[in-house]
Amino acid sequence: MDKVRDLASKKAAVIFTKSSCYMCYSIKTLFYELGASPAIHELDHDPNGRDMERALRGLGCDPSVPAVFIGGRFVGSAKDVILLHVDGSLKQMLIDAKVIWF
Repeated sequence: MDKVRDLASKKAAVIFTKSSCYMCYSIKTLFYELGASPAIHELDHDPNGRDMERALRGLGCDPSVPAVFIGGRFVGSAKDVILLHVDGSLKQMLIDAKVIWF
């Protein structure tokens, strides 16, 4: 859990993913299209990936990826991020966290 929290707090936007996950790809693409450059941590390429995946599940992220943090705060998984985008609040969250500037 400490490793996840540490990584999540190092950059204003952080996404935990797996390289084979299509929803992870979709969320990363959404962030890039909004002008954000999130830190991406691919759990299947990290030696501590399984432990971090368990920690993410402990935070309530099921499935464990994608798991999105903005401003050091856990935002949720793909469903949560898409809902925030549809209602317009994702962009404002990114602006407030100084991930994007417009």
